[in-house]
Amino acid sequence: MSDVPDLAKRLIAAPSITPATGAVFDELAAMLTPLGFAIHRFTRGEGPEGSDEAPVENLFAIRPGPAGSRHFAFAGHLDVVPPGEGWASDPFVPQVRGELLHGRGAVDMKGAIAAMVAAAAQVPQDAGTVSFIITGDEEGPALHGTRALIDYMNAAGIRPDLCLVGEPTSVNRLGDMVKIGRRGSVNIWIDAHGTQGHVAYPHLADNPLPRLVAILAELDALTLDTGTHWFQPSNLEITDINVGNRAHNVIPALGQARISIRFNDLHTGNSLSERVMAIAEKHGGKAWPIISGEPFLTEPGAFSKLVSDAVEAETGLSPELSTSGGTSDARFLRAVCPVIEFGLCNATMHKRDEAVAIPDLAVLARIYARIAAQALALEEGHAI
Repeated sequence: MSDVPDLAKRLIAAPSITPATGAVFDELAAMLTPLGFAIHRFTRGEGPEGSDEAPVENLFAIRPGPAGSRHFAFAGHLDVVPPGEGWASDPFVPQVRGELLHGRGAVDMKGAIAAMVAAAAQVPQDAGTVSFIITGDEEGPALHGTRALIDYMNAAGIRPDLCLVGEPTSVNRLGDMVKIGRRGSVNIWIDAHGTQGHVAYPHLADNPLPRLVAILAELDALTLDTGTHWFQPSNLEITDINVGNRAHNVIPALGQARISIRFNDLHTGNSLSERVMAIAEKHGGKAWPIISGEPFLTEPGAFSKLVSDAVEAETGLSPELSTSGGTSDARFLRAVCPVIEFGLCNATMHKRDEAVAIPDLAVLARIYARIAAQALALEEGHAI
């Protein structure tokens, strides 16, 4: 496992701001091919000629086990968020300072993918089938990434039995938290239309802003729920209000707003969207929702136990099972098979000078190897 930092450095050194393509996938393919994995790479999402829509690259790698054996999948993303300014060193030139490896993606999540590769090298091929489901579009719109990979697997008749996503779930120490579910997410745009006019002659105009304010006030006053055993309460947040009126003496013709709802399994994206649309229409407005993902829960059972046991064996910690935090591509993969998320400490993800503790990389690889081996060893029909 001593080579995990070197694998991570190779991935970090291939810039891959979302949507990622090219060199970073070359590096991963070069790591997996000698381990016996067959690699399938494809791009999706090219816009029409002249558009600025960039293609997304995806990679599916598989090493088949004996006929009838179980199939365990590692999943994750190679794209990263833009580094921003003010780094102590080049964000795409991996640098070791003390026991920390710095670079964009060190935590989220090139370090975890490096650990997955090292783990796969430790799992005998005769133990079962192992695959990698890797996208270049998790940090972006996520329209042409993991969804496209699922389309590919469905068309090829490939279905893992269990899947582990390497998102950085640990909080204070590696191994203190495992994610067994996530809340859903829906963003909704709201318009209130009126008629422009002079503020001194309001009877000749129709001000849409009181309607927009009424819509937002009713939405802000909603208590969606008080949470469930596994999920925190759903929350609705007003994230943008836009009028664009630069004149102090003009009644505007349009007011716009945007809200974001993170919701638990007491709701669906459609039920919340319909509720918001009804409130908007009641006050003379219109709403347009985009559902990013539905909530999911992998009920505690054999899968969560083997993950927890692997973590405890290598760290001495009994991890908390949680559904907290934002969304991830697990929201799509949960339609394929049971999915759990576990990875590095998330304190520096998306931050300037992102860094991973080098000793954690080797420990994470050992944990992943234990999880994969135990998942492949589960008896057929064993309750997950």
